[in-house]
Amino acid sequence: MTERQRMQGRAADELLDIVDEQDRVVGQRPRGEVYAQRLRHRSTSIRVRDAAGRIFVHRRTPTKLIFPGMYDVVVGGVVGAGEDYDTAALREAEEELGVSGLPQPERRLKFLFETPEFSWFLQVYEVVCTLPVRPQPEEVEWWDFLPEEALERRLTGWEARGEVVPDGLECHRRLTAR
Repeated sequence: MTERQRMQGRAADELLDIVDEQDRVVGQRPRGEVYAQRLRHRSTSIRVRDAAGRIFVHRRTPTKLIFPGMYDVVVGGVVGAGEDYDTAALREAEEELGVSGLPQPERRLKFLFETPEFSWFLQVYEVVCTLPVRPQPEEVEWWDFLPEEALERRLTGWEARGEVVPDGLECHRRLTAR
């Protein structure tokens, strides 16, 4: 078994809450089943800025269960079964950035992200990280903090080549439009 298969197997077994159209819990299923059956669930996305206002950008590892090897402009992930959005946001941000003691990310907006393959409510946050980051090698293949202008230039190319995580891009667009 390859490392990617091992990582995906662990992620696929994680238990998630299934929610209705009002974001009320109606059941629980393993993540792999949730994705395979396009069951609506919960997720968080956190836009991270450094003290200079630059935005954390990264490329996901090829072992990720969804959107492997793609560029992302937010960190985050699924909300575990029985977990609330705020707890998941802080946990995910600290895990992916490789930090401890991050301030609680601030809620910005929430929307239903749907594609033919996926359906999840996305609670979007922002946080300033002044700690030295050491991104999780299992999650992040490459990273940098980019000024907004540089990020917009890169996004144009990444999007044209289909290399940017679609829900992260939607979060970025909605946050930028506010």
